[in-house]
Amino acid sequence: MRLVLGAAVIGSPCPPSVTAQTPATSVIEVLSTGNLSDTALRESSGVARSRLVPGVLYSINDSGTDAEIFALDSTGAALGRWALQGLSNHDWEAIAAGPCGTGSCLYIGDLGDNLEQRKHVTIYRVAEPATLGALRNPAPSARPVVDSLRFRYPDGPRDAEAMWVDSSGMPHIVSKGRSGKIILYRVPPRFGRERIQTAERLQLLPITAQPALGQWVTDAALAPDGRRVAVRTYTMLYIFPVQADGHLGTPSRCGLAGLEPQGEGVEWLDDRRLFLTSETRDNKPAPVHVVRCGAN
Repeated sequence: MRLVLGAAVIGSPCPPSVTAQTPATSVIEVLSTGNLSDTALRESSGVARSRLVPGVLYSINDSGTDAEIFALDSTGAALGRWALQGLSNHDWEAIAAGPCGTGSCLYIGDLGDNLEQRKHVTIYRVAEPATLGALRNPAPSARPVVDSLRFRYPDGPRDAEAMWVDSSGMPHIVSKGRSGKIILYRVPPRFGRERIQTAERLQLLPITAQPALGQWVTDAALAPDGRRVAVRTYTMLYIFPVQADGHLGTPSRCGLAGLEPQGEGVEWLDDRRLFLTSETRDNKPAPVHVVRCGAN
């Protein structure tokens, strides 16, 4: 069985799909498509679908590693990577593709804060390569860091790993839940300014933070149609409708427990299917999956 995105084949032979009824009252269809083949990508903390190159996804490592972006497909096959000169990976936790000016950028969220003590955090914008060849053979200045945005939360430091960018280029952040609440924020997209911005607190999300049950938020993604947001924890996938004012409505849910060693990233492949990434455990390759949650 192969997975197809538009006219581009992005999958490989794989076991038949598995449909399972979860305690979350929704049916989830799962395709195990492969493993992350680049051994340097040990913890895929986030994943973003290219807006310019069909079939290409981008990912990043967690803290303590080089400032690099990895390109892959939905089987986990490595397509290339590049280092971002002059940056350090303090605690990169999220990546999203979105507009910037008349072009497309990759937004990198240096949002991790396990102790919830950082006075401010940073989002970087990097121009997205227009072709896979440009990714593999970059010119010396082909992908400079476009700019960055520093911001603080209005209610004190938060640990966060989930981010998406809307059609206006505005980043949205979901806190992990380490302090007991899972909160949605949005950040004024005032990139390139020295002044530290203040995020706007939008709403408390109906996700109960339960670390013992894997209920901490690890990533989020906006659907291509802009009408839904997927928010994932280690063990659950929530699909929220997006309201006109930017708030999120009542979600549908799908269970992910037992699917991954430690689920980290989520991104939409199209308006129905989502791509999930995980981290390496016990020196075993990190698995990747394509899922469809309920009627989505």
